[in-house]
Amino acid sequence: MRRNMASSGTSSRGIAAIVGVGPNLGRSIARKFAHEGYTVAILARDLGRLSKFADEIAREEKSQVFAIRIDCSESRSVREAFEGVLSLGFVEVLVYNAYQPVSWNPTKFSDIRIDSLEKSLAVSSVGAFHCAHQVLPGMIERGRGTILFTGCSASLKGIAGYSELCCGKFALRALSQCLSMEFQPYGVHIAHVIVDGIVGPPRGGTSSNSSSRIAGVGSGGDGSLDPDAVAQTYWHLHIQDRSAWTQEIDLRPSIPPRFC
Repeated sequence: MRRNMASSGTSSRGIAAIVGVGPNLGRSIARKFAHEGYTVAILARDLGRLSKFADEIAREEKSQVFAIRIDCSESRSVREAFEGVLSLGFVEVLVYNAYQPVSWNPTKFSDIRIDSLEKSLAVSSVGAFHCAHQVLPGMIERGRGTILFTGCSASLKGIAGYSELCCGKFALRALSQCLSMEFQPYGVHIAHVIVDGIVGPPRGGTSSNSSSRIAGVGSGGDGSLDPDAVAQTYWHLHIQDRSAWTQEIDLRPSIPPRFC
């Protein structure tokens, strides 16, 4: 397990661990939490690309960012990755944004390979189980914490030709609901975010100054979601008052999406 320390700054807050960081949504979520003062651990399979993201976010937000490799389909990799994350301090926020890419073209049920289905389930739901298992004890001990799972429209309905994706996302939604019912009484906010559309690249600026896009000004016109705008919702879920916690929310652009 390798780590990349991209800044020497310190944070008075806990750790925000973002699992599944690519160039769009994961990076925007990490940037938002770094901007709000968190030490951020970003996790994905490609450590080289991840280190570049860490350097970029640390430089822009003057924050401390760590890049840690993880393969969410392997329980040993998850355990080793979170040994590194937990060595940084208390994990106050876990965002699980990982998923196994599938073909945009529908696959006949008879053509689906069992190893492909198992891989999708491992990444979408079993990996989420393992990551939550790593951070929940500390959250319960301190009586606070947030776990946010990223879903899509396949979390809600079966789509012909996309059994692999739907099975994994259905299971992730069920896991989120079960954990929320069990652990919210202990002060842990757990929510499922349905991203109902294609997440495109940021439309300019950073998550810290995208209030105009949140309000719907100049965004969503091409049918995609702005990741900086979506990241704002993850932040607002984290800071919700305990008397009015959201357990599930769906986000979509103004132009209806054709797929999840």
